[in-house]
Amino acid sequence: MQLPGTPSDELADVLATGDGDVTTLFVSMATRHPEGADAEYLRWHTLDHRPEQHRLSAVRASLRLVSTPSCRAARAASEAPYDAIDHVMTYFFTHLDGMQGFLDLAKGLIDAKRKLPLLPPVERGVYRVRRKAAAPRIKVGADILPWWPVRGVYLLLERGETTAEDLVAVDGVGGVWSAAALDVEERLASAKSGQTVSYCFLDDDPVATAERLRPTLEKRWRQTGTEPLLAAPFHPVVPYEWDRYVP
Repeated sequence: MQLPGTPSDELADVLATGDGDVTTLFVSMATRHPEGADAEYLRWHTLDHRPEQHRLSAVRASLRLVSTPSCRAARAASEAPYDAIDHVMTYFFTHLDGMQGFLDLAKGLIDAKRKLPLLPPVERGVYRVRRKAAAPRIKVGADILPWWPVRGVYLLLERGETTAEDLVAVDGVGGVWSAAALDVEERLASAKSGQTVSYCFLDDDPVATAERLRPTLEKRWRQTGTEPLLAAPFHPVVPYEWDRYVP
């Protein structure tokens, strides 16, 4: 269905009202549950741990993603150790200083015995948002993509930076956010400077969109010299259907 009107990114008076205030991402990438209890973990995290983070004024949005066997088969790149990633959790912060409250809240929940053992981590990163782009067809502006309902996300983890316009042109991609890793203390993250993460926000099936994205990505890497570490479709968690999308 074609939505009516002019896209927000072409309307100066709309853009002047605000941009969502997000500057910083905290990204946690993990493997599947070692005992196959992925659905149980997703239930706890979605009903207890993740909602609590939104009491922090610095947390503006959050997004939990899961890879299925079909998603794995559709990956365009999957280098070690990132090939082990099946879960991705992202928090969208207004500023880097908000990480202190994030750590304080984690301690309070742990002290209250409100925390399950974490999924085995692959990498955690703190990233500065660098680029945003939205497809004109979706009408909403690039600034509010973290709040836009998605059917999936195509996640890119790369060394080097490039533009997002080629990705937004692919059918099924509503928009893209790209962010660059920051050097922060080890207790927060281990992702290295020079690494970028990009979220392609999808309004079509993530596996089907992955196949359409593949030629564009291969051309991107060939022409820009950007090194792909992970290029993979993911499903969002569906509340109360904890086993709908699991590794």
